[in-house]
Amino acid sequence: MFFFDPLYLILMAPVLAFTLYAQYRVKSAFRKYSQVAPHSGLTGAQASRRLLDGNNLQDVAIDKVQGNLSDNYDPRARILHLSPEVYEGLSLAALGVAAHEAGHAMQDARGYWPMRLRAGLVPAANFGSQMAIPLFFVGLLVVGWFHSSAGYLIMNIGIAVFAIAVLFQIVTLPVEFNASRRAMAQLAESGIISDDEYRPTRKVLSAAALTYVAAAASAVVTLLYLILRGRND
Repeated sequence: MFFFDPLYLILMAPVLAFTLYAQYRVKSAFRKYSQVAPHSGLTGAQASRRLLDGNNLQDVAIDKVQGNLSDNYDPRARILHLSPEVYEGLSLAALGVAAHEAGHAMQDARGYWPMRLRAGLVPAANFGSQMAIPLFFVGLLVVGWFHSSAGYLIMNIGIAVFAIAVLFQIVTLPVEFNASRRAMAQLAESGIISDDEYRPTRKVLSAAALTYVAAAASAVVTLLYLILRGRND
């Protein structure tokens, strides 16, 4: 129903344009710097292992998983999951992404509070992202078909649970930005990248950061739409 509502289309159009731009930037940057070999001669897996060991995180494992840029850190299992192009990649792009995920392991080890907050929000955020929209439109139908005030209550519940999902997206931003800052600092201090390689590597992580900004913007605008739509019905 969203895509047939002019209000939603008007609100979301700039966000959609930014999302497409962010996706283009990250794919373009990764593709470009995947062709640039680092002077260190390290793969993504080797670089992340060196960074982890240098921070006394020998207990954090590194695993290769399938998928394109499916890299992530699992704080429960304490495993860095690296995609094949990062795990085996001998490039500045691979080093940047692998170091970014190692940055998350460092956050976890040091009790970085935004990361702890985000982890605590995961169950509620998952529920909110799955159930908020159905609840909201059930409320709309109750108001429209039965003219019952109970529909407004259901809509407000939907808005409230979606707000938790929005909060999760917002908290994700400092977590991701901080992981990238840690990654760049560690790569430079350890000598894994040279001064000339610092800026190209940072471009990869900066482009990736745009995707998180786009996801947060989409969530915020959707929440705004639900609030405005609820007031108009």
